[in-house]
Amino acid sequence: MSVLLETSVGDVVIDLYTKEAPTTCLNFLKLCKVKYYNFCCFHNVQRDFMMQTGDPTATGLGGESIFGILDRTSTNSSKKYLPTEIHPKLKHREKGTVSMAIAGASTGANQEVNSVLGSTAGSGVIGSQFFITMADNLDYLDGRYTVFGKIAEGMEVLEKINGAYTDSDFRPFKDIRIKHTIVLDDPFPDPEGLEVPDESPLPTQAMLDTVRIGDDEEIESLLPPEEEERIRRQKEAQARALTLEMVGDLPFAEIKPPENVLFVAQLNPATRSEDLELIFSRFGLILSCEVIRDKKTGDSLCYAFIEFEKEEECSEAYFKMNNVLVDDRRIHVDFSQSVSKLHKDWMVKKVGAKRGGAEDLNLEQRSRPPPRKGF
Repeated sequence: MSVLLETSVGDVVIDLYTKEAPTTCLNFLKLCKVKYYNFCCFHNVQRDFMMQTGDPTATGLGGESIFGILDRTSTNSSKKYLPTEIHPKLKHREKGTVSMAIAGASTGANQEVNSVLGSTAGSGVIGSQFFITMADNLDYLDGRYTVFGKIAEGMEVLEKINGAYTDSDFRPFKDIRIKHTIVLDDPFPDPEGLEVPDESPLPTQAMLDTVRIGDDEEIESLLPPEEEERIRRQKEAQARALTLEMVGDLPFAEIKPPENVLFVAQLNPATRSEDLELIFSRFGLILSCEVIRDKKTGDSLCYAFIEFEKEEECSEAYFKMNNVLVDDRRIHVDFSQSVSKLHKDWMVKKVGAKRGGAEDLNLEQRSRPPPRKGF
């Protein structure tokens, strides 16, 4: 017995424990059948713990059972909610376990867990909200929350949700929503009065009011692409430099290679320094270009460093040459900050070579002619 959830980041299939938790599964299946979950967002995403959804109000306080929906005029709360359905064999042992969140009072769970999963004071009851675990062996949830299913397909989709950026209340800044629910197998007869819509209904205005950053909206930066790339490289270089400092490869993290040097990798072994010089000289004056070779064998190590006179010429070469085919190889171009250790070794060998002391690498160094126009 299964349900397919189509979310804004991919599809997930839930297999249900219809024998162990029949009332809970009936409630969930019929809610899916009447499209109650359509447009519900994941309003509580706690990384490597769990993700919660099923509340049309996106507050963690809404949602009701299928029986409450069928009898809107009833003031009997027992129709709006269902009692928890705990089976001794169903545990929160594995990542991808699906359980109902509690709506109602204390079930004996500790305050922290109640707060996380939506429990308030009173006897434990369930409505429409459910959560999916993203960790193994959450045994402190056993006996308190109704396990009724497990993820059969789509764990990679859950990992995307798990990695979402959230605010202090654990709601993702950019909405992640259930788009559609498809009941793949339903063993239960429909309750009296259940009306299945012919097509998915449009979200109500109240649901539209819950939108923050729509799941279909692109978050556009106000910065130009070049500035974004510069900031990205700067942050990446700082992080790698700190790592090198911690392992002892740099005396202090602020040391960094110059920004006018490109690192070119995945070269064809047949590619020579003069080949790279000819190709890259279209972007500006090249001060040096070295294909790194093994000292003993003379074989190319398939990477090189290219030093430009100006940083802006170096940046232009980076943007236009990355992933370009050179000698039937799609080269990778990056700034030397991203390979600080290799750049440091290159500089040491370069200086050593000028003094006659290079031992491991042979650097092909050539004088560079003026850049050629119209390559």
